[in-house]
Amino acid sequence: MLNICMKKKSLLIFILSILILVIFNKIFLSTFTKTNAFFANQAFINSEEVSSQKLFDKTWRIISKEYYEPSLNHQDWLRWKNRYQGKIKTDEDAKVAIDTMIASLDEPYTRFMNKKEFEDLTSSITSKIYGIGVNIYSNAGKIEVFNVIPATPADIAQLKQGDIITAVNGKDISGMNVSEVAALVRGPENSVVELTILRKDKKITKKIKRKEIKIKTVKSSIIDNHIGYIQILSFMSGTTPNEFVEALENTQKADSLILDLRGNTGGLLDNAVFIADMFINEGTIVDIIYRNGYRKSIKAQDEHLLLNKPVVVLVNGASASASEILSGALKDYHKATLVGRKTFGKGLVQKVVPLPNQTGVNITIARYLTPNGTDINKLGIKPDIEIGNEFDFFIDNKKDVQLEKAKDILNNETRIKKAER
Repeated sequence: MLNICMKKKSLLIFILSILILVIFNKIFLSTFTKTNAFFANQAFINSEEVSSQKLFDKTWRIISKEYYEPSLNHQDWLRWKNRYQGKIKTDEDAKVAIDTMIASLDEPYTRFMNKKEFEDLTSSITSKIYGIGVNIYSNAGKIEVFNVIPATPADIAQLKQGDIITAVNGKDISGMNVSEVAALVRGPENSVVELTILRKDKKITKKIKRKEIKIKTVKSSIIDNHIGYIQILSFMSGTTPNEFVEALENTQKADSLILDLRGNTGGLLDNAVFIADMFINEGTIVDIIYRNGYRKSIKAQDEHLLLNKPVVVLVNGASASASEILSGALKDYHKATLVGRKTFGKGLVQKVVPLPNQTGVNITIARYLTPNGTDINKLGIKPDIEIGNEFDFFIDNKKDVQLEKAKDILNNETRIKKAER
C-alpha cells in the first residue's frame, strides 16, 4: 500500500514539474522572442526597398562590424567596397558581389540569402514548408537523402534513405550545396517537382507533387517496455522546446532514456540550451566567445525539472551545431553516455540579420566552447563508445547497431540499480 502511495506521489510530482516546465518554457520563449528576431517573423523580414548598391553596402558594413574574426581572414575589407562602388545595378548584381566578397572569408557558414532563400529560412523556423518531405545532406560532394519523413509526398513516392539526387527538374545539381538543392526541391503547394536519383547505380526519375510538410521536430516512444526513446530531428523550429516537453510526458514511465541526435544538423542555440538545462542543474552549459574576446557563459538554471534517469545519446557524423552543444554539455557533465560516431564539428555560432529587399545574411558572429572549455570546431565530439556507420543508421540494412548498443547499456545500468536497492 505504501509503495502504491509513493508511486502516486512520484507521478504527481512529475506532472506538477511538467506543468511548471511548460510555464517556464512559455516565459523562456517570450523572453527569447524579445531578444532574437527568429520568433518575430513579421519584424524578421525587412520589407524596406533600397537600391541594389545600398543593399551591397549595408551587407558589407554588417559583416565588417559583426564577423567573429576581426581580421576578416587577414584582408583589407575596404577593398570589396571600393571594388564594387557604383557598379551594382540589380539585386542579382548585388548577390554576385556579396557572394564573391563572402567567399573571401573562406568560411562555409556565412552566406547571403536572396528573397526566396530568406523565405525558406523563415519557413523552417515557423515549421511551415512546402516541399516533398526529405532531409538531405552532402556526402562526399553528393547530395544524398538522409531520411524520408513518414506520410509525406516523398514517402508516397518511395524515396529512400541513401538515394543520391543528381538532377532537379532536369537541371544537373553537380557542384551545388545542400541549401541550393533544397531551394530547387521546394516550391508552391500542389506544383510538381521532378527528381532524378541514383539508387545502387540505377538511375530513377520521380515526379512528386509538393505539399505543405507538417514538421514535427521531436518524436518519442517507449521501447522494450521500459526505455524512453526521444529523437530530435532538428533544433530549428520555435516549437522544439514544447515538443520536447511533450516527449517527456510520453516517456515519463520509462526508467531510462535514449536521446537520438543522429542526422540532426542543428538549429537554434537556445533550443539546445533549454533541453540541456533539463539534465544539468548548475554550471556552464556553453561558452560563447565573440570577436572582441568577450565571453558569454550560458548557465544552467535550477528552477525546474531535473532529469536523473540513465541517458544514452546517439550521435553520428551528421550531428552538428546545436546537437553538439547539447551532446557536448551532457558528456562533459557525465550526464549521458555518447554512442555512435564522431560528430560533425561545427563550433561556430551564426546570427541571421534581415536586410532590405526582403533578403538577409547568415553571419558567423562567435565560436563556442563546451563546458570543459573544448573547441570542437572541425574536430567534432568523440563518443564514449564508437560503433556503427558514420552516417547510415544501419550496417546490414536490418539492425541499428547503435540503437541496440544504447539499449544494452541502459539495460545493464537498470540491472545494477535494481541490485543496489
